[in-house]
Amino acid sequence: MSGPVPQFLAVVGPTASGKTALSLALAERLRVEVISMDSRQVYRGMDVGTDKVGPDERRAVPHLGLDLVDPNERYSAGRFARDVRGWLPEISARANLPLLVGGTGFFLRAVIDPIFAEPEIDADRLEALRAYLRQVDRERLERWVEHLDPIRAPVAIEGGPQRMGRTLEVALLSGRPLSWWHREAPAEAEGVPGLVAVLDIPKDEMDRRISDRVSGMVERGLVEEVQALLTAGYTLETPGMSGTGYREIAAYLAGEVTLEAAIDEVRHNTRRYARRQLTWFRNQLPESAVRVDATEPLESQREQVLEAWEASGGRLPRRDPINQEAGT
Repeated sequence: MSGPVPQFLAVVGPTASGKTALSLALAERLRVEVISMDSRQVYRGMDVGTDKVGPDERRAVPHLGLDLVDPNERYSAGRFARDVRGWLPEISARANLPLLVGGTGFFLRAVIDPIFAEPEIDADRLEALRAYLRQVDRERLERWVEHLDPIRAPVAIEGGPQRMGRTLEVALLSGRPLSWWHREAPAEAEGVPGLVAVLDIPKDEMDRRISDRVSGMVERGLVEEVQALLTAGYTLETPGMSGTGYREIAAYLAGEVTLEAAIDEVRHNTRRYARRQLTWFRNQLPESAVRVDATEPLESQREQVLEAWEASGGRLPRRDPINQEAGT
């Protein structure tokens, strides 16, 4: 073993690669607490469209990082990293293994390689600017982002109104573009070492699983969930509602498309997002990341991850085979 001893194990991969199933399989062998690493599962009331684990799984295995904010609130990678740095010692104190699970690569990067310390911004000015930007159409937001932060513009525009708004906030209220802060400002904390296991999956198999997953979401009440959120006063401009699945179903509820067309669009956009995830995980993960074939039997996947974790020198809190209760 070389390098620092990992303080957490992470299971990452694109949408529908089987991360949740692998995490629960690991929990059968190890005393773990799962930290959701999904930028959408932090939102309350958004369960079906984000494919959150259900009550039974949460009772069996402790889960953190779920239902942290309302859909109209923002939750950044920096905040996630700060939360994780607080959760890790608490989990270790309970003699459990922190298991980060999800597909949001920026969240993982913020833990391993923390982002810059955010500049001081007056809260009243920030809220006033956010209220104003919520009234600005997307085309104008894109033009402003391209003008104020051309380096970050492609990423910000692809991320939608929330990411564009963040880019504009920093540029306008700090006097420097967000790309400058990322490049020049010191990190807000030291990185936390961890072992990353990434699930690799062929595109055709991933597409098949995504199609099945979307069908399952509709059967479990995706349309009703989106309707409830809209009835509660949330709009497509709120941070949580910008995710795939919610925009498309909202268009159906507004009478703009048929349900069949909306579901097809959810599948199409989910596949596009999953391909971007594949690219990110192919190029941005640490060299020590363990590659696991997501088409292999679940037991084989679990054994590969367990062997890699043990070889890394990480603490191995094996579960008592007599008592399978989580956390005992």
